[in-house]
Amino acid sequence: MAEKLDTTGVERILCVVAHPDDLEYGISAAVAAWTAQGIQVDYLLMTAGEAGMKRPPEVVAPLRAAEQQAACDIVGVSSLTILDFPDGQMEPGVAVRRAIAGVIRERKPDWVVTSNFAWQAPWGINHIDHRITGEATGDAIRDADNRWLFPELGEPHKATKFLVGGAAEPTHYVNVEGEAFDKGIASLAAHKEYLADLPDHPSPREVHESATVAVGDSACAVCFAVWDM
Repeated sequence: MAEKLDTTGVERILCVVAHPDDLEYGISAAVAAWTAQGIQVDYLLMTAGEAGMKRPPEVVAPLRAAEQQAACDIVGVSSLTILDFPDGQMEPGVAVRRAIAGVIRERKPDWVVTSNFAWQAPWGINHIDHRITGEATGDAIRDADNRWLFPELGEPHKATKFLVGGAAEPTHYVNVEGEAFDKGIASLAAHKEYLADLPDHPSPREVHESATVAVGDSACAVCFAVWDM
């Protein structure tokens, strides 16, 4: 059974995902729980999600950035950074690792979080951008701690844990009962225009109900697979 995640001594967490809204499918409720404890949480998005709606990309990019900022404000995120990798056309390689490692060195998180990046996710074949971002994030944590890699990005920084939300075999959980759960729902609802383009999409409450489980001492928890780095 998954263990309760101990946040003792954790001051800063960096969440790295591919698109606006990726964190709002469960992880944002855990973020709300962490920020309520006084932990500083930063978001890094690799793309603006510009190919994710029916409208032209040049219209969608700023719209989705604004909705993501609203979602961040609801759960208490300290900073939002959106990079310019192409939505739906990300390619694995050094450029992605370098970009993430640079933000790790800048923000100096104790932990780094991403979403499920397995080829086959619970909802089907995972998006290529999710797969590339998640794998690169794990590598970038080690890159950021190696002074001989990307020395132009500043002094090395060691993050001690790598958390993957929505993993098939979780090892730890975060209690999100009450206000954190409600804020998680509200953070997904903040993507109003995006969800409006998906008429068959489950409601934000339904999404978060399916993303949480009863485990340990919690009737409502978000689970992660956790690696010590």
